[in-house]
Amino acid sequence: MKFLSTAIAAYRCFSTKTSAKYPRGTQLKNKKKYRVNEPKTPKRPRIKWTEEQTQILDTVTSGESVFITGSAGTGKTALLQQIIKILNEKHTRSRVFKTASTGVAACALKGQTLHSFSGVGLADAEPEILLDRVLSNKKAYSRWVRVRALVIDEIGLIDAKYFDTLEFIARVVKSEEAGVEDEIWGGIQLVVTGDFFQLPPIPDRSNLRRRQFAFEADCWDSSFRLQVEVKKIFRQSDTNLIKLLQNIRLGKIDPEDLELLEKRCSEKEPDSSAVQLYPMTEDVNRVNKNKMESLHKPVRVYSALDSGDEPWTRQLKQGIAPDELMLAVGARVMLCMNFNPWRKLVNGSTGTVTKFCNTYDKGLLPVVKFDSGIEMIIEPQTWVVTDGDKVVAKRKQLPLILAWALSIHKCQGMSIDNLHTDLSRAFDFGMVYVALSRVRSLDGLHLSGFDPSKIKAHPKVLEFYQRFCVDKDKKEEGDDASDKTIHRESDTNPSFILHCKPNASLVSWYNTITKSGCA
Repeated sequence: MKFLSTAIAAYRCFSTKTSAKYPRGTQLKNKKKYRVNEPKTPKRPRIKWTEEQTQILDTVTSGESVFITGSAGTGKTALLQQIIKILNEKHTRSRVFKTASTGVAACALKGQTLHSFSGVGLADAEPEILLDRVLSNKKAYSRWVRVRALVIDEIGLIDAKYFDTLEFIARVVKSEEAGVEDEIWGGIQLVVTGDFFQLPPIPDRSNLRRRQFAFEADCWDSSFRLQVEVKKIFRQSDTNLIKLLQNIRLGKIDPEDLELLEKRCSEKEPDSSAVQLYPMTEDVNRVNKNKMESLHKPVRVYSALDSGDEPWTRQLKQGIAPDELMLAVGARVMLCMNFNPWRKLVNGSTGTVTKFCNTYDKGLLPVVKFDSGIEMIIEPQTWVVTDGDKVVAKRKQLPLILAWALSIHKCQGMSIDNLHTDLSRAFDFGMVYVALSRVRSLDGLHLSGFDPSKIKAHPKVLEFYQRFCVDKDKKEEGDDASDKTIHRESDTNPSFILHCKPNASLVSWYNTITKSGCA
C-alpha cells in the first residue's frame, strides 16, 4: 500500500462557503523553486561533550547503570541518542529496549511506552499478581528475558510503586533465566532520564505509603552506579532568563525575577506568530478551531497512515503526530519532530502555510515559510514503535501540528522562539517552569496573566535534590564544583555539587501533613 497515493493524495476539502475542491497547484518540476532564502546545508559539526556528559558516556560504556537529570534545555535528548548508540554496540540492538513514560516521548525515541514494554497493563495490582501477568504473556516474558539494557525516559511521570514493581519482575525473571538470585534489576543495565522538577506523576490514591515519585522507590539508590545532573544550558543564552528559570525550577522568585516577569505581561492581543500555551486541552482545541475558521480558506485534511498490530498502533495515537491534520493557507504550524536540525528546523520550529504544491510523486503537499525565513515543501515522515530491534508499528504523517495553541503537557522537549501564556491558570507543581523553559529568549516571552503563587516546586522533589548538595565547607576544602555527580555509598569519593536550597518551611509543612495522614 503506497502512502503517497493514499494518505496524502487522498485529501478532503472543507470551506465555510463552498465544498468545491481547492484548485490544484501547478506541476512541480523543480522543488528548489519553493525553497527561498534557504541556506546551504552546513557540515554537521562534531558534538563536543561537556565534562559531565563525557563522564556519563564513559559510565554507560563500562556497563553501569545511570540516572541523568537536569534542567530543560541541557541537551539530555542529544546525550540520550548517543547513549543508545553505545548500548546498541555493547548489547546488540535486539537486547536494548527504549521506553518512556508517555507516548509522545516514546515516539520521539522510536521506542515504546514503559507500560507496553513491561506487560503489566495498568499496574493496578500487587507485584506478585503483576509478575504472574507477565509470566502468562509470552511476548512480555520474552522481552524481559531478552533485555540487557533498558532506557526509561521522562521518569518524572513514573511513581515509586511502579518502579519497585518493575525491579521485582526483572529480578525474578532474570534469576530464573541466569540462575543468579537477588541481583538488582536482574543485572539489566539501566539508563534513566528525566527532571523531577517538571510535571509530576498523577497521584495514586491506593498508594498507602504515599510514595509519589520514582526516587522514593525502595530500589532507587541501589539501581544506579551514578546519578548525574547535567548543568550546561544550551536552549537559552540570556543570563537573566537562565537565572529566572533556575529560580522558578526551585519554586522561588526574587524581586528581580518578579520585575522581569511583570515586564513581559501585556493585556494586548498576543502576536499571531506567538504559540499560546494552555494548561487544558479543551482551550487548545477551541483556539485552534476558531483561528482556522477565521481564515475563511479551504481546508485540507491529511490522514495518518498506520501499519502494525495492537497494542502497538494504540501507542501511535498517543504520540504527537495527529490522526488527522487540518491545514489551510495562512495556518500557523509547528514542526513536531527534528526535521532538519542543521538548518535549525527542529521540534518546536514555527511557520505559516503559504500554498499547496501538487508534487509529481507525493500528491498535494503544503509549503511552509518558517519564521527563520526558510520556505520549503513539507513531506511526510515516519514515526515507528520498536520492540528491541524490531519495528512493530509505523505511522506516516506530515511532521506538523497547528501552532496557534498548544498544551503545556505536549510542549515538553520543545524549543519555542515566540511564546504566549497565562501563568495565572497553572494548577500543578512544575507547570510554570515547563511552560516558560520552552522559550529561547526573553524577547520571545509574552504573558497575559501572572500569579507568583503558581510558581511552586514539590517539597519532596526539593528534598531529593538536596541530597546531591555538598555543604560549603567541603566546597571550600577544594571539591570540584564542575562535577555534578553522586555515586553509590560504596564509592569512596562522591563529588556531586548542586547549588540548591529547598524551602525548609515548605518541606517541614509537607512532612507534617503527610505523617498526619492529610497529604
